[in-house]
Amino acid sequence: MMTLSELKNEIPKDCKVIAVSKKQGLDKILELYEQGQKDFAENYAQELIEKQYQLRHLPDLRWHFIGQLQKNKVKHLVGHVYMIHSVGSLELAEKINEYGIKNSAPQKILLQLNLAHEPTKSGWTDKGLLDSVDALLELPGIEICGLMTLPPLFDSPESLRPFFRDLKELRDQVQAQIATCKELSMGTSHDYQVATQEGATYIRVGTLLFGERPVASIENPIDNRDHGRDE
Repeated sequence: MMTLSELKNEIPKDCKVIAVSKKQGLDKILELYEQGQKDFAENYAQELIEKQYQLRHLPDLRWHFIGQLQKNKVKHLVGHVYMIHSVGSLELAEKINEYGIKNSAPQKILLQLNLAHEPTKSGWTDKGLLDSVDALLELPGIEICGLMTLPPLFDSPESLRPFFRDLKELRDQVQAQIATCKELSMGTSHDYQVATQEGATYIRVGTLLFGERPVASIENPIDNRDHGRDE
């Protein structure tokens, strides 16, 4: 484990830490909050909603959703979370757009890339995303803030460098058409050092800050599909 200040001293100043609080208790979230951490992330919609309600007295918390998002959960998140990191298809972007328009405020999102073409993970291919840019530009209910990826589960962080590098190159291409597409959400407790070297602007860190997750969880059984290494 590391303290928040130790981690921030290791990474570039323009890289933001997202504390992945999946299955972690409110006491641990509050400990990090008191150290100055404001950005927290959850993988399961129900768990995020419950924690957000329980911590509603802290209005400056920024909640990020990083898990696989089912379309029937979109209405519970849009307008209630700071950012959705895991928008892996045009269909999902269109669904979020619907609720963003209803709320009269665009929802900040990141587009998730499946650069290794893993069948167990959702996400755009690089070609699929580039082919969809025009369609995405027609969705006023979303604000495309950048790209996100979950690379394969390699033991060596160095093996992940090509995926992080590819994501940055793709971000640059998309940003040429979508000016708001600036962020790179990549890097976890396992590989954040390599990710920041390759330009990460968000790292998603859980066990490094919280320690191991407890077995008990308040996750919604319907949402109980893991999303690969996310922290």
